[in-house]
Amino acid sequence: MQHGQKVHSQPKELIAKTGNEVLEIPEGHLCCGSAGTYNILHQKMAKSLLQNKVKNIEKISPDFISTGNIGCITQISTGTRIPIIHTIELLDWFTGGPKPYKLQNL
Repeated sequence: MQHGQKVHSQPKELIAKTGNEVLEIPEGHLCCGSAGTYNILHQKMAKSLLQNKVKNIEKISPDFISTGNIGCITQISTGTRIPIIHTIELLDWFTGGPKPYKLQNL
């Protein structure tokens, strides 16, 4: 969302309005390596980007990861054991919906 649609602060602001803490990932603006078919056509570079993204995520030790991009969900989940869900699942849960399946053990 941040690169293709230039959406940066709005999802974080929505989550903050639920009274929950949003952690900032160091170098969060950098790609995870999944952009479109990038992880297929440029596997070596995509793997390097993924390793950097995961290292930065794990620096802040979040309980879980949330992103609005299914490509990022798929890519990042291959590099970490931290549960990752879509931002809409998170907002649904924080506003009275069911707890996401991937977070049941938290």
